Amino acid sequence: MEIDLGPKAKAFRDELRQWLEANKPDPTEEDGSEGGAEGRGRRAAMGIGPEWQRWADKLHEARYLCVSWPEEFGGRGLGGIEVAVMNEEFARAGVPRVTRGMGEWLVGPSIIVWGTDEQKAHFLPRIIEGTDRYCQGFSEPDAGSDLASLKTRGVVDGDEIVITGQKVWTSGAQMANMMFCLCRTNPDVPKHQGISYVLVPMKREDGSSNGFELSPIKQLSGTAGFTQTFITEARAPLFNVIAGLNNGWRVTMTTLGNERGGNATTQHVQYTRQFWDAVELVRTKGKQDEPLVRQQLAWAFTRTEIMRFQGLRLLSEVVAKKEPGPASSINKMFWSEYAQRFAEIVMNIRGAEAMIMPPQTPDQYRPDRWQSDFLSTRSVTIWGGTAQVQRNIVGERVLGLPKDPSKEDERPQR
Repeated sequence: MEIDLGPKAKAFRDELRQWLEANKPDPTEEDGSEGGAEGRGRRAAMGIGPEWQRWADKLHEARYLCVSWPEEFGGRGLGGIEVAVMNEEFARAGVPRVTRGMGEWLVGPSIIVWGTDEQKAHFLPRIIEGTDRYCQGFSEPDAGSDLASLKTRGVVDGDEIVITGQKVWTSGAQMANMMFCLCRTNPDVPKHQGISYVLVPMKREDGSSNGFELSPIKQLSGTAGFTQTFITEARAPLFNVIAGLNNGWRVTMTTLGNERGGNATTQHVQYTRQFWDAVELVRTKGKQDEPLVRQQLAWAFTRTEIMRFQGLRLLSEVVAKKEPGPASSINKMFWSEYAQRFAEIVMNIRGAEAMIMPPQTPDQYRPDRWQSDFLSTRSVTIWGGTAQVQRNIVGERVLGLPKDPSKEDERPQR
């Protein structure tokens, strides 16, 4: 059932369908690079690789990149409803909706709010064009939930800032050439007041490393989407400090606000598509008449529909210009626990074959699409705020229950 979201959304949906029908790439073509389904998916979503770069160029020409940015900065000024429609139509067409990753979702919006006119004119076009690809330099080994306790140092040297320290859980660092990095530039003031937000090139002009050493963190799926990042005297112009020295915490709150907002309004799209792919798998295995399988599929379909209607409710809040509240923790719990359980269901339906990885070469094996889902979802109830933390937030801030007596402090949760 397609929900009527009004004439403006319908016109945009019709425009997208016509354009996608005329321009979408052949879904059988791949970029030929390694990394398994999970790695190829990340590259496709960022327009990296020969085939996906051509797709990204088409989207850029049609102004379908950074669409939620204001028009004056190269976007389309689309609201939450239009972005939700866009995600749905790209999923319907079976093609990746290329984005500029963290540059589009996190860095760009923060520059729009806090950057000078000169910084906006320099950095924003580079994000849209794909020239600058960002990774996030926030978390450190001893600064996760208590992010403001970070120890990475930034020292001003003439018209440059020199950064030394260590970051961890750096998503997509191998595909990035820029880092938006938090560093401590004044150790003699309260911790929130001495932090700067710096856009740091990861390479020098001659192509050598700008003081960055990446140590991949291998995951269960065999891929390494995260790294430990060691930074030794990385240099960036003072022009790259957003909102000025020692004012980085304010920019950080804007960045984290966009990160927490996430894609809850369209969360259901990927899981609905995954569900119907699983239904096709069940049919090919001849298990469509097994009562337990049918019951499990009914359970999964019910929850993808709940996600869809929860997304519509959040869209109504977007239209009403309400700020997202702690109820977003309910969404995080719901989709992450669903994703884990559904991956287990599919593995059980596949039976013994689910334990055998297909060979890529005679001596190398990688998980297939369903195995990657199973392995990668083991962590989804941990990152982005553990399920236990989310339950505390819901209990205390949504239901008004007394605070958890086991808490020793009230440090802000990332």
